Amino acid sequence: MTKRVAVVTGASSGIGLETARALAKQGFRVIGVGRDPQRCAAAEADLAADGGEIEMLRADLSLLAEVDRLADAIAQKVDSIDVLVNNAGGMAREQALTAEGFEANYAANFIGPFALTARLLPLLRKAAADAPEGSVRIVNTASDGSEMIPAINLADLQNLGNWSPGAAYCSGKLANVLHARALAPRLAADAVVAHSVHPGTVGSNFFSHTPDSVQAAYGDAPKLTPVQGADTVIWLATAEEPGRSSGGYWFERAPRKPNPLVEDQAFVEAFWQAAEALAGRAGS
Repeated sequence: MTKRVAVVTGASSGIGLETARALAKQGFRVIGVGRDPQRCAAAEADLAADGGEIEMLRADLSLLAEVDRLADAIAQKVDSIDVLVNNAGGMAREQALTAEGFEANYAANFIGPFALTARLLPLLRKAAADAPEGSVRIVNTASDGSEMIPAINLADLQNLGNWSPGAAYCSGKLANVLHARALAPRLAADAVVAHSVHPGTVGSNFFSHTPDSVQAAYGDAPKLTPVQGADTVIWLATAEEPGRSSGGYWFERAPRKPNPLVEDQAFVEAFWQAAEALAGRAGS
């Protein structure tokens, strides 16, 4: 019997690492993705010690050229994908532009995952054609930061005209929720499910890259372990219940009320069009 395949981005540490570990233990062939070569090598060695079939690939998802290279590499290794976990992301201290001209934090948190999902959809659709309905999943790791931003300027998704670390992060994480919501109807006929998740406040290297103000605010706050933070991500990827719906936003294995913008169908569609225009490519 051919193994099911899972692709997990941001798999070199934190909840991505624990998600990759759990899926490998469940029998998936796991392709993990990380940005730092040393952390990727360490994660691959760590995961290999637990057994299972897992391989780490390196890619900087803030660059579309890297997304395309990664997608090509994955397609050369497997002919179908059962689970895609878009987990990579973080909060930047300062504004920076990539070599391709995108705001780096928004590109890593949303534009790259948006483009990678589109590139891998043929492999997801192929898996769904031969799999039980609802068993092929896309899971976007978002944040309750998605709930804290009151609006998105569709003419300036990257907040270039009014940038701050918090706005960049929160708008990127809201984009992850909107992405899953917009994918749901587009993939319904293919029986591919898409969800987003707030994993909780997790004690990982996430905070080591955040501004001092964020570290001060959350330094003494209670935090989940990466294993605890990965729990709902893994559940969304594999459990029976999430396969019965699509486009949801979840926390602690339960539906969570998203930002009101996510419930506005017209806005979701307008956001999708703006995202495609920004990325310069179709999203599905």
